[in-house]
Amino acid sequence: MKRLLNTLYVTGKNRYLSLDGENVVVLEQQEEIGRVPLHNIQGIVTFGYTGASPALMGACAERNIDLSFMSGSGRFLARVSGEIKGNVILRKKQYRVSENEEESIKLARNFITGKIYNSRWILERAIRDYPLRIDVDKVKAKSVFLYQSLDSVRTCENSATLLGLEGEAASVYFSVLDELILQQKETFYFHGRNKRPPLDCVNAMLSFAYSLLAGMCGAALEAVGLDPYVGFYHTDRPGRMSLALDLMEEFRGVMADRFVLTLINKRTLKATDFLKKESGAVLLTESGRKTFLRAWQERKGEMIKHPFLNEKIEWGMAPHAQAMLLARHLRGDLDEYPPFFWK
Repeated sequence: MKRLLNTLYVTGKNRYLSLDGENVVVLEQQEEIGRVPLHNIQGIVTFGYTGASPALMGACAERNIDLSFMSGSGRFLARVSGEIKGNVILRKKQYRVSENEEESIKLARNFITGKIYNSRWILERAIRDYPLRIDVDKVKAKSVFLYQSLDSVRTCENSATLLGLEGEAASVYFSVLDELILQQKETFYFHGRNKRPPLDCVNAMLSFAYSLLAGMCGAALEAVGLDPYVGFYHTDRPGRMSLALDLMEEFRGVMADRFVLTLINKRTLKATDFLKKESGAVLLTESGRKTFLRAWQERKGEMIKHPFLNEKIEWGMAPHAQAMLLARHLRGDLDEYPPFFWK
């Protein structure tokens, strides 16, 4: 159970929510483990399948408190909201901003600033932790380039230029990702990003991790009342969660790339966990996917300190925190959207 600003997050798998007077009560195995006054919160997000009492759902609807249900893995299931709710105003503001390039570029710059900043610190961490196992000069040169590109991103005024800057930064970062693979080099190597289908084991894992991350970001946006299909950086396409892709830019490196590197370097996954098809596509086997997902769930439970909120949260809560901050910015509570800066 964790409160972030005015939202209550209930992350335990076997926790049931009930109503006691004017309080939401959190129960685990029928024992009370916490309670929060309803007048102190504007939203509740619960993970798992245990659920909430009809009385609490009714009280939340009456008080315009969003009650969102997520699966244990973070997939959005449903939301209970009142008859009159500000989400329509929030979404109308989102749509207006998405149609205004001058406004959209401000948010897009922050998403990409977060992505490049975090990519750079992945390289800096590798230089610090493995100076004798990687080509330090090569990796440092790429880190310096990423640092210098941040100024160009911050002053960029149109989406086409920003797309070029982001693409160049991603290419520079990926050019040294292979240096960060320290074990099982005969099986796990990275010579560039490929997808649809992935043609090697590393790209197969990256694609799987990005898919999971996109789902997390989409669910987080749904939970705060935003439309995950209408973005500010990624253009709208039928069936594409453009805003979820915007939000996940900040997390690609720190949540997905680092996770894949950990699986390789700790030998959690091996060559036998992959299958190469006649078309050249490389896929995880069924047992490989299970191992991957088990490790992914464990990583989501690790604690970090949120750089803006200055509070300890689980890794899996980070997209939810950013979605909440984005909604607050669009509502006018924050002057600017604060990217997630990892270090």
